[in-house]
Amino acid sequence: QERTLNKTSSIVFVILGFSHHPEMKVIFFILFLCIYIFTVLGNLMILVIINMDPVLHTPMYFFLRNLSFLEICISVTLPRVLVSLLSTDTSITFAGCAAQMYFFLLFGATECCLLAAMAYGCYQAICNPLHYTDIMNKKVCMQLAASSCICGNLVAFGHTTFIFSLPFCASDVINHFFCEIQPGLMLLCGDTYRNELQIILAAAFVILMPFLLILVSYGLIISSVLKTGSAKKRYKAFSTCFSHLTVVILFYEMAVFIYIRPKSSYSLDVDKVLSLFYSSLRNREVKGLNSPQLNDYPQISHLRKSTYL
Repeated sequence: QERTLNKTSSIVFVILGFSHHPEMKVIFFILFLCIYIFTVLGNLMILVIINMDPVLHTPMYFFLRNLSFLEICISVTLPRVLVSLLSTDTSITFAGCAAQMYFFLLFGATECCLLAAMAYGCYQAICNPLHYTDIMNKKVCMQLAASSCICGNLVAFGHTTFIFSLPFCASDVINHFFCEIQPGLMLLCGDTYRNELQIILAAAFVILMPFLLILVSYGLIISSVLKTGSAKKRYKAFSTCFSHLTVVILFYEMAVFIYIRPKSSYSLDVDKVLSLFYSSLRNREVKGLNSPQLNDYPQISHLRKSTYL
């Protein structure tokens, strides 16, 4: 067993990427470069604006700041993709591949949980405005952020351990543009049904539970808005909620399609394209949460004038 482990850990993987379309390398390079620049600069701008403006030191913008930071972190896979598009050497070590998968899953799972925490904060701001400062205080916000990070770490560690503790024997070629779960499963030896089932169940919990919490939060927000405010304010609230929900639903639907399905249904060429849309959608989802329009509600307008965090 130790010999097999040593043999497995010495594997050098080859990232296939889009090498079967060499004529498209320049186009893919420009596309990935634009996504990377947009991601880093856009989220850095959000971080700077929130940190500089004391009015934005509220629980809601605390979570937005964390989401922006996660977006910058999760984009660390893109520089490697850019290099591989310009180089003939697309290899990556066993440890490098495991680290890439771990951090990608860590930031992605943490983001899913933070989205639910942010929806809960919006619910408290609109439905319980008089107790908002007591409920969403600094300690609670820090606990929610820390819990999201712990959950993301458990998911990332579990998934990465499941995959990289087993021997690879099918091939050393990863049919993706970075080390992902599905192409990793395709390379494992023997029957991987138990590992695949564990990964699907964990992914379902991390993706679907926050999604259900978000839907419940927005449902309660919409119900509360219907009972108060003028028609104009209700329209603004519904417009904001609808735009947020549309992007979040697409975000989670894409995640469900990519991660919660059996290995037999994988189409890695399709998954590579979907991963591109998934990355772009994540950035749009963070930007779309940047204008919650809480000042449209007289009963909670004072929240924007106080500093909590």
